[in-house]
This record gives sequence, C-alpha cells and structure tokens, in this order.
Amino acid sequence: MSEFENEIAEMIIEVLNLEDISVDGIDAEAALFGEGLCLDSIDALELALVISQRYGFQVKADDADNKNIFSSLRALAGHIEANRAG
Repeated sequence: MSEFENEIAEMIIEVLNLEDISVDGIDAEAALFGEGLCLDSIDALELALVISQRYGFQVKADDADNKNIFSSLRALAGHIEANRAG
C-alpha cells in the first residue's frame, strides 16, 4: 500500500470508529462496501464530509461515478489524490 493509501485507511478507521480494524487489515483492492469492510451509505456520507474538510473538494451524493470512487481503498485514494485542493 502507498503512503497516501495508508493515510486514507487511517482516515476511514478514525472517521467511522472501526476499532476492530487496523490499517494493515484493509486490503487496498478489497471492496469498501458489501463484502469488504461492510460500509453503508451513511458511512459514505460521513467519509464525503471529511474528504471535503481535509482535502478541499466535494464528493457529490449524486455523482454517477460514486460506485467506482468508493469501490476500494485504492480507488478512493486515487480519486482524492487527483482532485484534492492545493
């Protein structure tokens, strides 16, 4: 996992209070929703809010690409890296 993917994994754990999961326990290619980390739509909203605050851009709830953006830790980190402010 890249350093930035580790940063995003730490953010996910912190924001969603995933106390039973460590950064090393998150597979960068595994699904975030459903079978993977079992996140839900409320979790996605919480993550979108923190992404906006920390990285300076908004992930819109109605974005048709959200399924791909949130498909895995690697996909989410790549999207944030490509779109963050500054």
